[in-house]
Amino acid sequence: MDPQALEVVPGAERDHIEGWVPEVATEEDLRVALEQAFSYRGDVVITRKDGSKIEGYIFDRRTGRTLADSYVRVLPKDSSGKLSVSYADIAGLAFSGRDMAAGKSWENWVRQYRERRAAGEKNISLQPEAIE
Repeated sequence: MDPQALEVVPGAERDHIEGWVPEVATEEDLRVALEQAFSYRGDVVITRKDGSKIEGYIFDRRTGRTLADSYVRVLPKDSSGKLSVSYADIAGLAFSGRDMAAGKSWENWVRQYRERRAAGEKNISLQPEAIE
């Protein structure tokens, strides 16, 4: 098995949606945007059809046959609870927070490791980058 052949979406492709406000005019637009929001490692703002807004991190989604039986689960930025929001109640979406995974691909980490090693640095350990 060649792991490179399994790569479907290079990680760098997700680096540029921070600040993006997708058009969600159709059901398909909304479903595609919510799938991207699920993969996004930052906060999003969900605008409901009643005008209320929820800003937080989408950690789960369930897709059903209709928008009414599909929903996303959100960790709101301003509370410790979890919310479920039906796709049918969503009027808009914005990628508002910083993508915490942007630029932190395996390839970037290996490149930095090799640069440090080439510079003569000793005792380089395998440590994850600090979370901000």
